[in-house]
Amino acid sequence: MTASRRRFSQEFKDELCQEVIATSKSIKEVATSYGVGPETLRNWLNKYRDAHGDAETELTVSERARLKELERENSELKAETAFLKKANGLLREGAAIVSKYEYIDSCKNDPDQNNPVYKMCAWLAVSTSGFYHWLSRPTSATASRRAALTARVQHFFAASDGTYGYRRIHADLADEHTECSPELVRQIMRDEGLVACQPRPFRVTTEADAHAAASMPDLLERDFTAERPGMKFVGDITYIHTWAGFVYLATVIDCYSKKVVGWSIADHMRTELVEDALKNAAATTFIEPKAIFHSDRGSVYTSADYRKLVTSLGMRSSMGRTGICWDNAMAESFFAALKNERVYRTVYATKKQARRDVISYIEGFYNARRRHSSLDYRCPNDVHYSYTQSVTAA
Repeated sequence: MTASRRRFSQEFKDELCQEVIATSKSIKEVATSYGVGPETLRNWLNKYRDAHGDAETELTVSERARLKELERENSELKAETAFLKKANGLLREGAAIVSKYEYIDSCKNDPDQNNPVYKMCAWLAVSTSGFYHWLSRPTSATASRRAALTARVQHFFAASDGTYGYRRIHADLADEHTECSPELVRQIMRDEGLVACQPRPFRVTTEADAHAAASMPDLLERDFTAERPGMKFVGDITYIHTWAGFVYLATVIDCYSKKVVGWSIADHMRTELVEDALKNAAATTFIEPKAIFHSDRGSVYTSADYRKLVTSLGMRSSMGRTGICWDNAMAESFFAALKNERVYRTVYATKKQARRDVISYIEGFYNARRRHSSLDYRCPNDVHYSYTQSVTAA
C-alpha cells in the first residue's frame, strides 16, 4: 500500500455537481460539507456540464436572488422554532424571568448559535435592557464554567443531529481539550433534555439461495477486526421507504476503519446493485490480494455474476448463516445507525431526495465526522487515512 490520495467514484462526483446546480448552495459550501476541495469540485462541475450540456441548467440571477431571500426567511422561521423548541416550556405562564435570561445567555455563548439577543428576548417576551442588566451582575466561577460547558454540549449534540449520547459528546469535548468528566456531561444532557435517538428492533429480511450458498464458508466467524485497511470487507443491502416507492442501498465496509468504502443506490435489488457497490469500493480504496468479502446468504450475493466479480478482484467470498444477524453484525450495525440517526427521522417525498440524503449521511457525516466507540471515539476517515499516511511515510 503506497498511495494516500483519496479517490472518488463518478457517481459521487455527479451527485455533488447536481447538488450545486439544483440548489442555491455555492461550490465552496457543497465542497466543505463533503470534505472535498472547492477547486476539485469546480473541475468536476466543468466536466459535468461539458458532458451533459443543457440537461441541467443553473438558476438565473434573479431566480437565485429570490431563492436566497426565501431561504433567509425560512431560516429565520426555523431559527425561531428551534429556539423555542429547546426553551423547555419557558413560555408557559409563571416561568421565571431569570430562567429565560439564563437560556438566552447559554444560546448567546454557543459559537454555533447566531440569533441576535434582541430577537431571542422578543421570542421569550422579555426586555433586552433587562437581560443586559441581569448579565452585568457578577457570577461565580463555577456557574460561568457550567454555562460555558453546557453551551458546548448543546453545540456538539446539535452538530450530531441529535444522535450522540454523553460518551461521544465527551469525546468531542476531550478532542478540543475541554476537561470534564463523562458523568458531568451526562448530568448536563439530562438537565437540558438532550436525549439521543433510540434504535428500533431488528427484523430478519434475508432471502437465502441455499443451494448456491451451501459451499460458501464463514471466513470471519464474527471477527470484524483487521490489522490494516484492505484486508476484510463486509456488505449488505437495506431498503428505504419513500412516497414514490422503495430505494435500495448496498454497502461495502472496511473492517479496519469501519469506513463505508463503497455504496450503490437504486430502485431495484438486482445483482447489479451489489456489483456497483463493490466496484465503487475497488475504485476508491486499496484491496489486498485474497482479501475477504463477507455478506449474508442473499440471492444477489450467491449469484454467479457476483461471485465472478469477487474472484476477478482477487477476493474470497465469506457468508454467515441465514437469519443470524450477528454473523454480519458490522454491516447490520451501520444500517441500524443510518436508519436510527437519519432515515426514521425523515420523510422522503421522492427517491431522488432519499438518495441525496443517504449519500450526505454516508460521506458528509458517517465517514467524515461520526465517532465510533470501537475506534476509540475517532472517525472512520481519520483512522483509514492516518494508517495509509503512516505506511507511506515509513
